[in-house]
Amino acid sequence: MSERVEFVLRTILIGAGATLVMDAWALLLAQLGIPSLNFALLGRWLGHLCEGQWMHESIALATPVRGELLIGWCAHYSIGMTFAALLLSTFGLKWARSPTLRPALAIGLATASAPLLILQPALGAGIASSNTPAPVFNCLKSVVTHTIYGLGLYLAALATAKVRSAASQRSKARSSL
Repeated sequence: MSERVEFVLRTILIGAGATLVMDAWALLLAQLGIPSLNFALLGRWLGHLCEGQWMHESIALATPVRGELLIGWCAHYSIGMTFAALLLSTFGLKWARSPTLRPALAIGLATASAPLLILQPALGAGIASSNTPAPVFNCLKSVVTHTIYGLGLYLAALATAKVRSAASQRSKARSSL
């Protein structure tokens, strides 16, 4: 397997795996009565972004967009994979073949800046949720959630660490026949 193919494969697997871990965290929070982002609202924002509207006073009051829930979920997983690509670009395939926790957590924490500085202001919540009734709680929730995403990057990398060696062994076995 070429390194380019390996990079793409690991980006998809690690990004989707980490996003699944983050979603499991969101389900746990929901069970505790702590809501997280409704991905339909992310899809709505993206739909309006395509029409040239970047900022909203309140995305919940904006006109719904056809297919917004699907758009939001697809964007959520695409973003998770993009951040996994950032991790692999920063720390390399060598890291992915033998992952350690610290780089994954560092990227996870760094990704917390996206909701705090981009998404929340664009949706009408203000920078770092400053326009919400509980900005400190919401910021803390974002930081913890993205730390969980970082843990998910590490766990997904661990789960896929042997992908190349297994594929290489099969390839070597075929070529020796």
